[in-house]
Amino acid sequence: MAGISVYARPDREVRVAIVGPHELVERIMLSGLPGASSGAAQVQPSESELGLRRRLVMAPYFSEHEAPEKVARLGDTVDACLFASRVPLDYARRSGVLSCPATCIQLGGTPLYAALLQAQRDGYDPGRASYDGLSRADLEAGLADLAMPGDGAHLRDEATGAAAIASFHERLWRLGQTSAAFTALDQVARRLPAAGVPVVRLRPTDQSIRSALQVATLLAGHRALGDSQLAVAIVEVPALRDTARRPGPRQAREELQLTVHRFLVREAHRIQATVSRMGEHGFLILATRLSLAAAGEPPFAAQARAALGVALDVGVGTGRSEHEAEAQARLALSRAAHAASARPRSGQGRPAGRAPGTGELPGMTDLGRQLQHGQPAAGSRGSPDSLSRLRALETLAKLTQKLAADSAPVVDAELTGQLLSVTPRTARRQLRALVDEGLALPLPPARQQHPGRPRLAYRLVVEKLDRGVPRSASS
Repeated sequence: MAGISVYARPDREVRVAIVGPHELVERIMLSGLPGASSGAAQVQPSESELGLRRRLVMAPYFSEHEAPEKVARLGDTVDACLFASRVPLDYARRSGVLSCPATCIQLGGTPLYAALLQAQRDGYDPGRASYDGLSRADLEAGLADLAMPGDGAHLRDEATGAAAIASFHERLWRLGQTSAAFTALDQVARRLPAAGVPVVRLRPTDQSIRSALQVATLLAGHRALGDSQLAVAIVEVPALRDTARRPGPRQAREELQLTVHRFLVREAHRIQATVSRMGEHGFLILATRLSLAAAGEPPFAAQARAALGVALDVGVGTGRSEHEAEAQARLALSRAAHAASARPRSGQGRPAGRAPGTGELPGMTDLGRQLQHGQPAAGSRGSPDSLSRLRALETLAKLTQKLAADSAPVVDAELTGQLLSVTPRTARRQLRALVDEGLALPLPPARQQHPGRPRLAYRLVVEKLDRGVPRSASS
């Protein structure tokens, strides 16, 4: 095609499910593309332009009510679904089983014209008939195009059961308000003759099937291309960013950087993504849109809070290049930060670190308040594991409250003993308990010039005070 640059991807295959009655599914599968010669390549122009190979997947049913079950069995194995008519498509949508784009064979236009002309030849009046499987716009347009009056036409455009639709046609027939029933449903077509109601079938033509297949292939191709689109996630660690403004021990900052980096590398490996460092408190992750969506919303944030007790700020962007995707990710990150800063905060304007007049930390939960005031939490009786967890949380709460508001949450045995008024031996035992409960991270020992036991520093995971995480979640 002149003037159009096409980037073909012949290695990409899309799968389109054909959901319909056995007769229609077999008709499509056996003929490939209706109207095409047996020796012609069964590839539509849209497929050639996208560089796609299409595979059709059979999903036949006996009744339209089975359509949701057929789609649910397919799961995520197809890129698009093509339904025999709008009725089974509505059934699938209402049941919530669709996880991919879907369309249906349109019975308006040529299929409707063919049925109207056939009804006239058989002596029925299409202007005084009952219809299902169509939209009102399609019915009115079809009757108008053939210069047929539509004042006496009745339409059932709701996606109800076959019994209800058959009853709709039969009732109008008994009242003498219809000359025939135009139906797209096999079950309805089998029921009505027993009640003496003349039936005119709405059947898809070769052209309508060909057009619907092309639309379904385009939907599948766009979904496949969209899922493989380059995506960039920028991850920032507020704890590192705050420490950079108020420099704390360098080793504590480096240990936290290393811990978060190891965590992101492990999580990114699961979705086949790559991780690189960005400055002192950020990381850049390259992935596809589909794989990044599997990492949560926002990606990695919930996992990091559960595994490390560390909050993450994440911005995600997509684009035609890494530079464009990174720019979109930075924009998303800045918007999220602006929205967070615009939220009203309790106690704003007062000194940071304590709620006014209570000695409590801002955002402290009921569990935190109970621990602060020495009250047992609900559900803690009779379980030694829960008691040890509560004691560790109480120790963490006391240390956090006694630390200066602008200091880094890093302590050692000597500082812990001073803050809690205990001996260094007791302080070391309490710090080890915090580590066992996932409430503190041991840092590498500092180099010292004099002999003796090196001081061990610990980074307090103060973020877990807001959640009261059970032991099973802190591993």
